[in-house]
Amino acid sequence: MDKNDENYVYYLVAQNLKKQRKLKGYTQAQFALLCNYSEGFIMNIESKKYHQTFSLGTLWTFAKALEIDIRELFNPVD
Repeated sequence: MDKNDENYVYYLVAQNLKKQRKLKGYTQAQFALLCNYSEGFIMNIESKKYHQTFSLGTLWTFAKALEIDIRELFNPVD
């Protein structure tokens, strides 16, 4: 993904979300329940084939559920 593309931030967050979710041992379904979102929404965010947008409030909810600083969702990925 081109880092100059405005969609890069969604890719970046998606990859970090997936990583942090797995580190905490949550499935997509478990994480969705924890955050009060649908499993499909979480699946769409983490998908490399689908472009799902989300709000800053959603990111805050994710970080809170994962017990991480929201900035962790913006860490550079390879």
